[in-house]
Amino acid sequence: MSSIVAVSGPREAGPGERELMLARAREVFAKNGITEITRIDVPAKGTMSRSDGGLRTPIEHAIPALQSGSLFGDRTGILIVNAQSLLKVEAGVLAELVSLADGDAVVAVFVSFGAIPAPLGATLKDLGTTIKVKRLNERSALDWVTVAARDRELKLPSDAVAALISRFGTDIASLGQALDQLVASGEEVTGDSVRDRFRNRPDEPSWFYMDALASGDRGEALRRLGDFLFHGHPLTLLAVVTTDLRRRALAASSADYESFVELDGGRRGFGMQKVWRQRKQIKGEDLRAALRAVAKADIALKTSPEPTHRVTMDRLTVALCRWYGGVRR
Repeated sequence: MSSIVAVSGPREAGPGERELMLARAREVFAKNGITEITRIDVPAKGTMSRSDGGLRTPIEHAIPALQSGSLFGDRTGILIVNAQSLLKVEAGVLAELVSLADGDAVVAVFVSFGAIPAPLGATLKDLGTTIKVKRLNERSALDWVTVAARDRELKLPSDAVAALISRFGTDIASLGQALDQLVASGEEVTGDSVRDRFRNRPDEPSWFYMDALASGDRGEALRRLGDFLFHGHPLTLLAVVTTDLRRRALAASSADYESFVELDGGRRGFGMQKVWRQRKQIKGEDLRAALRAVAKADIALKTSPEPTHRVTMDRLTVALCRWYGGVRR
């Protein structure tokens, strides 16, 4: 297999397509015996400032990875995700590096949800191998479940397969986790047992998005944002963020957990406990800045054309990661 590979998928890929494309990338590295992999997540356009050389920080980190192999003489891997979001100057630099890369030292995989900007797209087509992943439908998800269950030596009757597809749709990442849980249970699997065990379909993974914000992980937050927007509306996510910020403000001003719960309406739960544990994570000025930014985003989403909504949410997400604190990435 070529040491330069492009994994190409549909625009606005959902969780299922993303997981399948990343699985294809992992297969490339495995077939080449690569264990040392550097992952670069390309930020959305307009969400990060450039250096004097015109490159954004994550792309600058890709340069040494493409130029050299392992210190111990082994081949290394570089995985560039969201290659469709590369700026023109970045695509030009990477195209030159790819054309000069030593295939005996480096294996490079570019994962793209849409067209890769020129001249890199043409360079990858000329010098490398392209793996195309089509948009998943329920038929292809059903085929995936059948194979995945066989690999796990799990007996799934047809009504159980149908119930899994009904609950999880084409989200093969969640389908895989569900199959793992069924294997671990050791119980006979039926359609009814699947419906009882998995009551919620994970079409709106807002919890994952909020966890990424709380950790300050911009790359993960942007990925979770994309997953959410595949099924949900950005205003729905803004409502989740607003509720979380309001609760954090209440927690910061409360003397104890009981007072916090009472101020919020008396409803307890894991989410409330998490906010209480993290009540000192956001500084007062950052909390106010986040609330102002969410309010501005709300106005922008309600008054601006729909094609601008993703850029608005990308920029807000990057800013929220900074204000929420935690691990800075």
